Amino acid sequence: MSHRGVPRSIAAGALAAAAVAALAFQPPPVMADPVGKPVGELLRELRVMYEQTESASDAYNRTSAKLERQRKRTHEAERALTSLRSVLAESRRDAGRLARQQYRRGDIGLPPVVQLLLMREPRDTMDGLRLLTRAAGRQALTVHRLVAGEKRQRQLTARARKSLAGQQRLADRKKRQRDAVRSRLHRVERALASLSPEQLTRLRGLEAAQQAGVQRSLMSAHGLRGSKSLRKPSRVGAKAVRFALRQIGKPYRFGAEGPGAYDCSGLTHKAWGKAGRSIPRTSQAQWKTLRHVRMSRLRPGDLVVYYRSASHVAIYAGRGKVVHAPRPGSSVKLSPVGAIPSVRGAVRPDAGMSPLLSYRLPKPLR
Repeated sequence: MSHRGVPRSIAAGALAAAAVAALAFQPPPVMADPVGKPVGELLRELRVMYEQTESASDAYNRTSAKLERQRKRTHEAERALTSLRSVLAESRRDAGRLARQQYRRGDIGLPPVVQLLLMREPRDTMDGLRLLTRAAGRQALTVHRLVAGEKRQRQLTARARKSLAGQQRLADRKKRQRDAVRSRLHRVERALASLSPEQLTRLRGLEAAQQAGVQRSLMSAHGLRGSKSLRKPSRVGAKAVRFALRQIGKPYRFGAEGPGAYDCSGLTHKAWGKAGRSIPRTSQAQWKTLRHVRMSRLRPGDLVVYYRSASHVAIYAGRGKVVHAPRPGSSVKLSPVGAIPSVRGAVRPDAGMSPLLSYRLPKPLR
């Protein structure tokens, strides 16, 4: 008996039952990756890595655009310098002819005015004065062209060298940014490769559940469901959407803008370019320069921008769906607008253009 009069066998049984009950009511263990991180935390880290990769890719695209402009400036400076060298060579030939003429006349020792005064006949003097005036004008023009041309050549040579140096700096920056993107891509690949099939399944399920929740919130908050949400695009907006839908299935590749592969802003840039409207190449520039519209006013062709850094962009197709090149390792696809949880806002490349009077949704959206 115990000191309270309870048999020891009963007390022991009660303790064992309590222990079993406590174990039964403990929460199930959270599935973790091979280094002990919960799958939910891994999903957050993957999203951060995806955003960082998109930001690095956007920086690479900005530098690529700057490099292309710099190459054009360098080419123009070199072409202007080549043209000037031809003109300058002609001016030097004129100056040489002028010197040879003076030498052949033997009048190097006497100034032209003294030669004029030594003429015997007044008529000869008047004719000589007219000739002297013309000759002086030609000489002055030849000398002016030669001096101005040489000055211009020095300026253009300096400009061409500066443009070439700027081009080289941009090329070096582009290479560093390309390497940074590749490094981030390898981080994502290593993280995914470290997961077991069960963890990948759990990760996809968690991601799908979160996307569905974000999509419901967006559809409800911005009235994107129902017949009233079916806003008609402009003529060029409809063209941009049709082009984007035809690219579905093509692989994501950073820095690409077709025809075989795309990154996110490469797709939107090319779609609107094919529709006849030029927009900036990068998602950040698209967000910065195009007219902002409320999410509740979305119409097909508008661009939906994601992340605080505005480093991802998609083209709105209608019925709460976007076409985009989502991330490395994926392909162009039609997704819910909330497929990426962090929506920054929307912009309209065809602001001011009237919507079509009638519009039939493309087949994938019906």
